[in-house]
Amino acid sequence: MSLRLTGPLTDRDAGMLNALQLAYLGDSVWETVVRDTLVHRGLNVHHMHRACVEYVNAAAQASFLETILPETDEQEQEIVRRGRNAHARHPAPKNQEPGDYSAATGFEALIGFLYITGREDRILQFAGMIIGGNGHG
Repeated sequence: MSLRLTGPLTDRDAGMLNALQLAYLGDSVWETVVRDTLVHRGLNVHHMHRACVEYVNAAAQASFLETILPETDEQEQEIVRRGRNAHARHPAPKNQEPGDYSAATGFEALIGFLYITGREDRILQFAGMIIGGNGHG
């Protein structure tokens, strides 16, 4: 079962989307993976929210990117590069470093690309590396 109203895109069609579109999707997919994981830990809502914030912020996502980057293939690295180089129409939020914000956009673009091309297994592989081994939450 899938939550899609449409089928996955081909790599070519997904590659036609701009990096900010991929990051927009990736942001929500990543937060959903994190929230699902936290619900299964049996935490109350307050603790789930606090733990979620540790996983869904620019500094954390920049760190996560460094963790998974050695495991990415050439195509995935290109998506990350596009995401890092994308320029939003607004500056990084006041409490985020511009370099972290840029890396986080690369991370989110990769998650969005993997999701939209139907590679949820790859997202979960990366999530296992991140959530299972970094001490967050």
